[in-house]
Amino acid sequence: MSTENPASGLGEGTRAVRAGLPEPVKHEPTLPGPVFAAHYHLPGEPTGPYAYGRDQNPTWTLLERAIGELEAPGQDDVETVAFASGMAAISAVLFSQVRSGDVLVLPSDGYNVLPLAGEQLRAYGVEVRSAPTGGNAQLDALDGARLLWIETPSNPGLDVCDVRRLSEAARARGCLVAVDNTLATPLGQRPLDLGADFAVASGTKQLTGHGDVLLGYVAGRDPALMADVRRWRKIVGAIPGPMEAWLAHRSLATLQLRADRQNVNALAVAEALKGRPEVTGVRYPGLPDDPSHKIASQQMRRYGCVVSFALPTRARADRFLDALRLVDDATSFGGVRSTAERRGRWGGDAVPEGFIRFSAGAEDTDDLVADVLRALTVAAD
Repeated sequence: MSTENPASGLGEGTRAVRAGLPEPVKHEPTLPGPVFAAHYHLPGEPTGPYAYGRDQNPTWTLLERAIGELEAPGQDDVETVAFASGMAAISAVLFSQVRSGDVLVLPSDGYNVLPLAGEQLRAYGVEVRSAPTGGNAQLDALDGARLLWIETPSNPGLDVCDVRRLSEAARARGCLVAVDNTLATPLGQRPLDLGADFAVASGTKQLTGHGDVLLGYVAGRDPALMADVRRWRKIVGAIPGPMEAWLAHRSLATLQLRADRQNVNALAVAEALKGRPEVTGVRYPGLPDDPSHKIASQQMRRYGCVVSFALPTRARADRFLDALRLVDDATSFGGVRSTAERRGRWGGDAVPEGFIRFSAGAEDTDDLVADVLRALTVAAD
């Protein structure tokens, strides 16, 4: 059961701008600067929130509060734990919740580092099952499972599953649910409200949006489960730097502005791509005819900034990327500057050689679409 506070009535932009800010103090900055401290004054018994820099930091506290306000607006029973990267956050949930003899269900089409975590867990005696995101196929793998890991929309294929339906099915079997919310961000989707036990994300991507911070987080309502996650962070020391945490908090203020422009751009690029005969497999959940649109429209408020598609050959894809002027050939996604990459160059993703993952930035829509169409024409020569 959630506890409402006045923040629940605020608009998303207002909430993003003010998320996590402390009470105002005369002559103090609105958002206090980063606290660089390995230790704190601690006479007598070690009571109070801050004792040692690996355990807690005032800059993390404000960031974690801010993210919690976005993941579960107005709900004071949500706890957030920040990490040094998205994979640190993912690992914290996996390795704190699953034991030898347990069953873990992963998406077979998720982030390509997930299988490495699965291999390590198998070595520890965990049974790891996998099924595709699309069609709610993970439902068939739930019997006897301890933890279901959902990634929706999936990366890089952009399939979507029904989080509420999967969560209800998992709960009926005594199975925990974690949702990777990286592609959607809290402004696009709120997994905790859809029944998940954990919302997990890489803050490196659209959440912070400037390509200058590595960060991750886990949010959840169950105090015991979150205590396990926090304990894992303490054990492995996967803590965010105070400067990174401060930069992330600063960046949240523009999240709605960035997300709205990037969503508009992503849809415009996807629509333009569908009009090109050399382009196949265009996927974007915001397209009315996308296979994921119906489910996405029921659980997402924004469809994200990533578009995927394929060109006929690897060489054609490389020429396209070379011809782009406003789009950087770079990995990752979610930044204010558009990026694209031929995803097959990394291995690990079951995609064609000419498959492109395109992340729409915050450029003017007409400029971005024109650049994409021009590059497609150049690549055809």
